[in-house]
Amino acid sequence: MESKLRGKSVLVTGGAGFIGSNLIEHFIKENRVVCLDNLITGNKENIQPFLTNRHFEFIEGDIRNLENCVNAVKGVDVVLHHAALGSVPRSIENPLNTNEHNITGFLNILEAARKVGVKRVIYASSSSVYGDDETFPKIEDETGNPLSPYAVTKVANELYARVYADLFGMELIGLRYFNVFGKNQDPAGSYAAVIPKFISRLTEGKEITVYGDGTQSRDFTHVANVVRANDLAASSTDANAINQVYNVAYGATTSLNDLVELIITLLAEIEIEVNRKLIVSGSLRKGEIKDSFADIGKITKNLAYSPVVTLEEGLRKTIPLYTGRK
Repeated sequence: MESKLRGKSVLVTGGAGFIGSNLIEHFIKENRVVCLDNLITGNKENIQPFLTNRHFEFIEGDIRNLENCVNAVKGVDVVLHHAALGSVPRSIENPLNTNEHNITGFLNILEAARKVGVKRVIYASSSSVYGDDETFPKIEDETGNPLSPYAVTKVANELYARVYADLFGMELIGLRYFNVFGKNQDPAGSYAAVIPKFISRLTEGKEITVYGDGTQSRDFTHVANVVRANDLAASSTDANAINQVYNVAYGATTSLNDLVELIITLLAEIEIEVNRKLIVSGSLRKGEIKDSFADIGKITKNLAYSPVVTLEEGLRKTIPLYTGRK
């Protein structure tokens, strides 16, 4: 997948994390890339392949520190802001920490970009902003009440972006990600995303928990689609596409039960048999949306986006990363 952004200097905040490291891998081919990360949730191993690249610079710093942000933004053309504390459950356990990273940190990046004169900032929002809205599929102009502190922080990001665009003439594009999975996603820990956790635990013969009755659905989106959306947003010259928020997804819905069955089928293809007694049920988790399905019409129209990897293709790419088998 070729980049439309060539010969520019790009800052990726949270670049040692899951999505950030995939963005670096993509943009480093045609651009200078700066990575700002405090390594709290990021992993330096994710950026190890780039450390000897003369077009790459790693800054160990914190978005909660305005000076760190200003230093990182100097000399760049575009900011791809992906540094944040993810996870709805984590935000419920520690709202203050989530607020400091996701709201204060985001505001510091906007202010640093404004001070230095960087106009274009692409930032990670989330499908969690839809909250209790029952519109299905989810369309950008209809959101409900947020259900978690994490969701509140992403709503606040979008509001701050709108204000900075209006007051300071900045070019800000928010990308509402829907259940992203793929390379460099951590399968361990209590906040691990469902796909890498399911793959790794089933492969290791360990229990997995399907919360609720498993009929709740998600728009599972391979990280290549997210990279594509960032590239299109960063390089767009269409004034109508700027200062908007967009759903970034595959544009289809899959229940957790169906996801588990698909993973089991694909594991069987590489001769990994799963004991179905390892699949147990748990109660629904607080703050999570029951069903998630994105309308991608707006991003298709304004940014010429279309998914480049399907769910099944994405799983086929991802499973070997966590099983060691091809």
